[in-house]
Amino acid sequence: MPTERITFPGHAGTSLSARLDLPQGPLLATALFAHCFTCSKDIPAARRIAGRLAAMGIAVLRFDFTGLGHSEGEFANTTFSSNVADLIMAAQYLASRNMPPSLLIGHSLGGAAVLRARAGIPTVKGVVTLGAPFDPGHVSHHFGTALPEIEAKGQAEVCLGGRPFVIGKEFVDDITAEALEPAIADLKAALLVLHAPRDETVSIDNAASIFTAAKHPKSFVTLDDADHLVSRPADAEYAAEVIAAWAGRYIGMSPPAPPPGAPEGILRVTEADPDGFLQDVQSGPGHHTFADEPLAYGGTNRGMSPYGFVAAGLGACTSMTLRMYARRKGWPLEGISVDVSHDKVHAQDAQPTGPAKIDQFTRVIHLCGPLSDEQRAKLMEIADRCPVHRTLESGARVITHLDAKQHKAAV
Repeated sequence: MPTERITFPGHAGTSLSARLDLPQGPLLATALFAHCFTCSKDIPAARRIAGRLAAMGIAVLRFDFTGLGHSEGEFANTTFSSNVADLIMAAQYLASRNMPPSLLIGHSLGGAAVLRARAGIPTVKGVVTLGAPFDPGHVSHHFGTALPEIEAKGQAEVCLGGRPFVIGKEFVDDITAEALEPAIADLKAALLVLHAPRDETVSIDNAASIFTAAKHPKSFVTLDDADHLVSRPADAEYAAEVIAAWAGRYIGMSPPAPPPGAPEGILRVTEADPDGFLQDVQSGPGHHTFADEPLAYGGTNRGMSPYGFVAAGLGACTSMTLRMYARRKGWPLEGISVDVSHDKVHAQDAQPTGPAKIDQFTRVIHLCGPLSDEQRAKLMEIADRCPVHRTLESGARVITHLDAKQHKAAV
């Protein structure tokens, strides 16, 4: 995924460091990711989730809060409220680029922050929390015996995740006074709560409290045995896929208008990744997908292969033809599935001087319903009348032209 390294001003005017992960195809939506307490934008979970969402058409801005990672400012002078203010500044930056966020994602204390920040970001239609505390004051248990020193001296150094951080009294007072329940109840956005039942850092009862306080639409999905940092790649991938599927229902991930010159009946394929093989496929004004090659052949496996699309066309046309015939006859055909395989491997496509081969597509047709043997036999005969089948068997002529406008420009 293409990633921009950017900076934007935070709540105090200091420069915040960020990464904007962008889709290689059309931009369907924009998300803002808030990392966990004392973490950074580059933790594995943030990288993996952002990468997966970008592959699904959702741009993701992840940034370091004031005083953390590569952002300027003093962490000792920050509070939970200042984190919320940084999130709102990040949203304003995205809006200035004509890509206002419609989705907020927050991990751990970042999850609590996005719940609070939603009121200040009116474009947001969906909020996602991962391992978030219901009470931000929950964080203070990490400070252990330093709390009396913080109270007496105004700040103290504590060790968090093996690193020293200076925690100020203002931060402790802020999270202690914070009550998220009213903000959750008035969220005015769809909510997805992701939490691992065995999370030893933020217990599962926090997820229950967040879910109970929220109004519908709201959803809860367990992360099973994931750890609090969602450090395993498989867990992060799963979380990203759940978020993308859920977001498609609530944040309006509509594909952009088709490019000029691609009316109904014209399928346009545009290269999306010059360094790989990813192709953006737009069929008329209403249908969009990706084509790619498997990883083993230099692709990124983000879409079906070209031969996969040919096989899909054969399978779909076969099923449609059978349904049309059975419907006309009034036969009890309850369901159809068609398995299609192609025996020509991708590597041979790039070797035109190699031995001649014949492409072979093999169909296995599954017919469900109380059909007689005669009806099944007739349907198998009808399968061979599928128009795509006939095209593949008889061959087709391909006529190719250079775009007239480009030809004139070159001359």
